[in-house]
Amino acid sequence: MSVRIPILAAILAVEIAACRSTVNPHPVEHDRPNSSSSQNCRTVEHQLGVTEICGQPQNIVALGPFVLEPLLALEVQAAAFSDHVTLHQGNYDNPDQQILYLGKYVTNQPVNLGIAGQPSIEALLKLQPDLILGTQFNNADEYETLSKIAPTILLKWDDVETNLTTIAETVGYPEKAQQLITEMNQRIVTSRDVFSSFVAEHPNVLLLSTDSQLTSIHIGNSAHGLCASLLTDLGLTLVSLEGVAENQPGAPVPVSLEAITQVNDEAEAIVLLGSSDNLDLQTTDNFENHQLIELKQTWEQSAIAQSLNASKAGRVYFIPAYLCLGLPGPIGTELYLEELEKQLLSPN
Repeated sequence: MSVRIPILAAILAVEIAACRSTVNPHPVEHDRPNSSSSQNCRTVEHQLGVTEICGQPQNIVALGPFVLEPLLALEVQAAAFSDHVTLHQGNYDNPDQQILYLGKYVTNQPVNLGIAGQPSIEALLKLQPDLILGTQFNNADEYETLSKIAPTILLKWDDVETNLTTIAETVGYPEKAQQLITEMNQRIVTSRDVFSSFVAEHPNVLLLSTDSQLTSIHIGNSAHGLCASLLTDLGLTLVSLEGVAENQPGAPVPVSLEAITQVNDEAEAIVLLGSSDNLDLQTTDNFENHQLIELKQTWEQSAIAQSLNASKAGRVYFIPAYLCLGLPGPIGTELYLEELEKQLLSPN
């Protein structure tokens, strides 16, 4: 899997937290009995079959943010992590500055396994984990190899409730999953009131995922997971080109910038999920600006983009694609809601 952010967005599109009062920003490890001292075996169903888990895993590997996020929401730490981007070389000795968005919830120093789709097998063997968590689209090809190293659970990237339930069962805290799901859904319900005025005035939103040069544009739909579903949960209607989405159900819809003018009158606001192909950062401090600055410049310099009603009205909003594509669970939901509130409801 490529280390580039646009490739992440494309792959997710093709395959394609609970609020901070409920997700402790500095979670504490649970007191868990050693897995070797407890048989407590159960079978866990997942995307590639059924895996037997005994006791409560202590040495957990998270291959990608999709599985690290629910772990942290459950207040369970991962011993090792691999991201979709090469933001940091070496182990995560300062995770708050080295792991995008989720670093502030990490209280240990996970081993860096490289890229989620191609984790270092040598590092995995050295770590001797007792559980590996990953996703079907990232790790299906390595499933047999990974399963020989440790019990391996592969999940669908954006099936939030199933993933939370499965991971909670796997790590030995099944009762916490429903609590998190309930709190996440309640947070969304509460947010509908917060966004009600915006929805009443500008109900039709065009969601686009794009690279920084506007050369690869996709209309947001169900293939974009949380990026799209949260907008509709808030009461907004996603705009699409007539006849296009129906011909490709569940798949990203490629369009040109010129084609977007067909829905100019309908699209009262535009949300742009941006990404940059030039990832050269040492910390997470400036990630959002880094991912969006070129896109903002390209949009401002495009005569077509500036001719759109949403641009003229100042209702074009830029959000890093990684935020909602990479974190489709409870923590990502909270962060995405906060970003939408900051931008859509700002008087500026």
